[in-house]
Formats: sequence, C-alpha cells, structure tokens
Amino acid sequence: MATSLFPLIALCFLLFNGSLGQIEQTREREGQQRRLREQSECRIQSLSALEPNRQVEAEAGLTEHWDENNEQFQCAGVAATRYTIQPKGLLLPFFSNAPQLSYIVQGTGISGPVIPGCPETFQQFQQSRQSEQERGQRYSDQHQRIQHFREGDILAFPAGVSHWCYNDGEEPVVVVVVHDTSSNANQLDQNLRRFQLAGSEQYQSEQSQQYKREPSRRQEGSRSDNILSGLDEQTISEAFDVPLDTARKLQNRDDKRGNIVRVENGLRVARPPRSQEEEERRSRENGLEETFCNRKLRENIADPTRADVFSSQGGRLATLNSHKLPILRNLQMSAERGVLYRNALVAPHWNMNAHSVVYVTRGNGRIQIVGNQGNTVFDGELHQGQLLIVPQMFAVVKQAGNDGFEWVAFKTNDNAMTNPLVGKTSALRGMPEEVIMNSYRISRDEARRLKYNRDHEMQILSPSRSSSQGKASA
Repeated sequence: MATSLFPLIALCFLLFNGSLGQIEQTREREGQQRRLREQSECRIQSLSALEPNRQVEAEAGLTEHWDENNEQFQCAGVAATRYTIQPKGLLLPFFSNAPQLSYIVQGTGISGPVIPGCPETFQQFQQSRQSEQERGQRYSDQHQRIQHFREGDILAFPAGVSHWCYNDGEEPVVVVVVHDTSSNANQLDQNLRRFQLAGSEQYQSEQSQQYKREPSRRQEGSRSDNILSGLDEQTISEAFDVPLDTARKLQNRDDKRGNIVRVENGLRVARPPRSQEEEERRSRENGLEETFCNRKLRENIADPTRADVFSSQGGRLATLNSHKLPILRNLQMSAERGVLYRNALVAPHWNMNAHSVVYVTRGNGRIQIVGNQGNTVFDGELHQGQLLIVPQMFAVVKQAGNDGFEWVAFKTNDNAMTNPLVGKTSALRGMPEEVIMNSYRISRDEARRLKYNRDHEMQILSPSRSSSQGKASA
C-alpha cells in the first residue's frame, strides 16, 4: 500500500511546487501590467534635478520629503524621503503601503524589522531576585532579530512590514529611502501612505528658501498621528489588557516629540556583535539556505572590494540585484552604487527594464538624458543631495566634475539591466562595421575607431586626453 502511494505523493509534491512557481510568475506579470496601466500618462518632455519640498522636524531629527505629485515621480511610480537622525535618536516604528529600499549615506546604527509570524530569537537575560527555586536567570526581554547598519548599506523592507531605526554612533545618520508605489504589493493607490505605530509627523511651514518648491499634497501645519490614536481608548485597554491610563499613552496625543525621539540613556537591546553578523553573512555566501524568517535584508554596496566594474583611471560600479540579495525578488527593486573620478564618464547607455532614481551622495557631475524623439530632456549639473529620475529606455550619460561624482541609484526591477553604447560590451561593438558605416555615413576607419577605441573598457570610461586638457585650460 505504501509503495502504491509513493507515486501519488510525488505527483502532489511536483504539482504543489509547480503551482508556487506559477503563482510567483503570475504576481510578477500582474505587477508589470499594473505599472504599465498607472504610467499610461508618462509623457516626459523635460527633467529637472529635484530637492525635498517639505520637512518634518522632530525632537531628534528631520524628515524631508520629495514631492510625489511631481510628474517625474508619477512617471516612475516612486516616492522618496530623506531622514536625518541625531545621535541617540530613534526613528519610531512605522510601516507603509509600498516596498522600500533605504541607502545609508552616513552614520551607523541598528534597525529592527518585525516580520509577522517569525519567532523572537533575540533574548536578553537578567539575574532573578524572586526565588531560589528559579535557575538564577529569567527573561527580561525577547524580540525579533536586529541588524547593524553602516555607511553604504542598502536595507530592504517589504510593504506592510513595520520597522524602526536607532543611531548608536557619534554622528548623524542620513538615510535616503525610495518606495515603489507602483508595486503589485500596493493595493491602495499610487500615493505613498505611512502608518505610524508610535509618534506623529507634524508638517512644518515651507517658507525657507530651501523648501519653496512645488506645493505638496499635505497642508502646512497638518499632523499625522499613530494608528492607535484613531481607536477608542477603552478598546485599546481591553485589547492589550492594560489600564486606561496606559491606553491613553499609547495614542501619543499629547506627545510633541514627533517621529524621531531622543533616547537619553541610549537604547539597550539584545543584539549580536558586528563580527557575528559578518560570520553569518559568510555562511550564507557559502551556501547556507535562507528561510523566510532569517532572510537577509541588508547588503553593503559601497565597499570597493565588491565592485562589479572597476577602472583604475575612471572609477567603479557596484550593483545589487536579487541574485545577490534574494529579498529583492519580492520587492521587485534593485540598486546601483557608482563612483567616478575627476572627469571620468559612465558610457552612454539606457536602462532596459527599469526606471532609475539617481541620488547624489558626494561631488558633482554633468548628466545628459535623451528621449525617444532624440530630444534632450535634461542637460545639467547634479550636486550632492539632489535627486534625478531617469525613465526607462531614455539614453543617459554621466560625467564627473573636478571633485569626482558619487551616487546611488534605486531601480524598479529586481534584476535591472543596462545597454551601453560604448565599450567592450556595447551595442555598437556588436554590430558589423558596414552597418555602422551606412548608418552614420562614415568611413571604415571611422567605424573601426567607434567600435574599438574603448575596447578595453566596460561602462566606466577614463577621461580622454583632450577632455582633461580642455578642462584644465578652461
């Protein structure tokens, strides 16, 4: 009997796994179709460098929002925020309706995503004073795992997963966050919605020179409270089995500290040393299988040793996709970190399957972007702290200024791909000489130079002698 059941069990197993694969593929197709529907009015005639247009001041930090009503954000289906968290500052727990990637521009700290259904694996003990029958210790706290972060880290959070962030260093933490509001995980609308579990956001007046930009969706002086403030205090008291006085405190109605608060004596939580996290990372790279609850949510892309493309004269590029950080497959997002030395270039290219949200972390550079009609939609300088959206398929070239150019790009595909026009793997390099000759009405010698002049370089191009000399004499 057992022998006859085995083929049936095996068949059920195969059908189950096949069904999971089909579900995953269906979800991806639905997400792509939804993005196309919501971007049917994506008619970009010109692009501009963007800065935040409103701010939220708090006790221990500042939150800055870019205007998501801007047509560039609407086209890409994304929203962007920048947090500045002072030392001992705690960004209070919240969740949102869209998956997000966060890039640590500066500082160090810890973050705690809380994934539903996962066990509390971090346990803190203290000596018991209750009775001698106990074993001398008891739990003082249990919670889900905590991750350290540092400059150059990408943190990935799925939609609806609550998380918090604490600055345990001596300098401010600066975090740039991009949400993919067109994700299939967002079943509401294309507007970013944050849900505070604690604290509130008090939108300040936008009278300063830095913030007089496009009008925002929020009214000046408006307040966004935590979700418990909307519940009846008696209901909260019964749900948590706490006194009414405690229930009222959970609502934060009289709390003026905002969404980033100061922890006067420092945050004391159970967490492993950084060295242990590094050992766990190496174990995963050596083939240790990830489960849902221990899935890695962080990866550093600023470390020069992890660059995918490197030029001693030009700079380096590092990409982070779902092959390197599997959680990105669920988020349908990826990232790129670029460093260009003085006057170096990124080869003209286009993003084949994703929009790109470029944020400048250091230096300055000239960016040129061309649309499908051959029209220049952007040609200008991009400086530290500014953001620029490069739509899918639009041709783009970046060139560093005299101080170099560094950026992080957030992309709306978990395996974003680019197609360069120059270099060893370029589109022109793969074409026959005579196709190039007839396309541009040039000689064979000119066609060969186009194909092979940069044959030893890939994506990152060192500055030519004429370019360097021209800038030096200018």
